[in-house]
Amino acid sequence: MSLKRQNYTPSFKAKVALEAIREEATLAQLSSKYKVNSNLISRWKKQALDNLTSLFCNQPQNVTNSDETRIQMLHAKIGQLTVERDFLELASNRLTSLSARKW
Repeated sequence: MSLKRQNYTPSFKAKVALEAIREEATLAQLSSKYKVNSNLISRWKKQALDNLTSLFCNQPQNVTNSDETRIQMLHAKIGQLTVERDFLELASNRLTSLSARKW
């Protein structure tokens, strides 16, 4: 029997972390309510508190740089695939014309 690691959505993590920050229930109660380990809830709470100040920063985040890099990589891949498709189309047309001449 293999155990599969559970992936939680960011909205679920935020919801649980917010409840932990409010301290309306203990970690044990939250753990049993959401069926999540209390250490994981503590980690999400710490991440939320550590990243809270970035919400009020006027500086752009590093996420935009990685997005721009990814977009450039995708554009390069599109260009490469376009060149390959054009080459294969030309080769296919040549093969088709050669085979038509033989008959």
